[in-house]
Amino acid sequence: MPCYNAAPFVVEAVECVMGQSHGNVELIIVDDGSTDGSKAILQALAESHPQRIVLLHQDRRGPYPARNLGLKHAKGDLVSFLDADDYLSQDCLEKLAGALERQAADLAYCGWQNFGEGAPGSQPYVPPDYATMDTAAEFLRSCPWPIHAALVRREAVEAIGGFSERCFSSMDYDFWLRLYAHTQRIVRVPEVMAFYRWHGGGQISKTRWKQVLDALQVRRDFIAQHPERVSHLSQAKLSELSDGYLMREAYRSYWKRELEDAQKLFRAALREGSWKASDLRYLIPATLPGSVFRRLVALVSRTT
Repeated sequence: MPCYNAAPFVVEAVECVMGQSHGNVELIIVDDGSTDGSKAILQALAESHPQRIVLLHQDRRGPYPARNLGLKHAKGDLVSFLDADDYLSQDCLEKLAGALERQAADLAYCGWQNFGEGAPGSQPYVPPDYATMDTAAEFLRSCPWPIHAALVRREAVEAIGGFSERCFSSMDYDFWLRLYAHTQRIVRVPEVMAFYRWHGGGQISKTRWKQVLDALQVRRDFIAQHPERVSHLSQAKLSELSDGYLMREAYRSYWKRELEDAQKLFRAALREGSWKASDLRYLIPATLPGSVFRRLVALVSRTT
């Protein structure tokens, strides 16, 4: 559990782990230089569970270095990840661990629900049974589940070297793709047991344009580094799932009038050649200064 300035939420997150029906759970918390009182809260929580909580510290290095630091201290055979502002149902780890054992799998995943202010798609969501589908294509289409909706065998995590730290806003996606390249033994628990909190405070998921560009790079890396996993897909399909994603997200931002994201993504598409002639009516205005681009879009909106 990485924690940075999560004082309003971290007690709930820790207590949901301490209260898991699967009782043999160790919680490793890495405080990332919090300044809001989280350190004192975490220290008190660690002292109240001295046999079960390990509290570590680092200085503003971010969530993925924090997870890697936690992995170095983990003793368990199974590993799960939980951010300090999210939580799990009481039976989550028990059910995921049971599925791993019954199916001799390396990874078990479940459904989730977004909640909180501005949460998109707040209805409970159970993902498909990816093991019965074209898993590579589905994983390239989108990140299959959030960071805390899965339980993984530690030996599989160690085999891929933990988390990469190069594309911060999509390193959970990168992690699941690399894990899939390593093992295809995955199993679904078709229940909603992970809960993702939306709030202010600079969540990575709110920086949409950056997340899109990082996710694009993660897709390209997976295709380049694991050709055996995508050899059944045509070049046209791979292009649709990777480069095509950039234009789809640019248009999505444009039509939702998220114009800062749209402009940055249109500019990226123009630089990389991920466009067709019909896209130029949107790409060329995106090269203008931001204020001019926004006024132009407003003018077009009033006249159409």
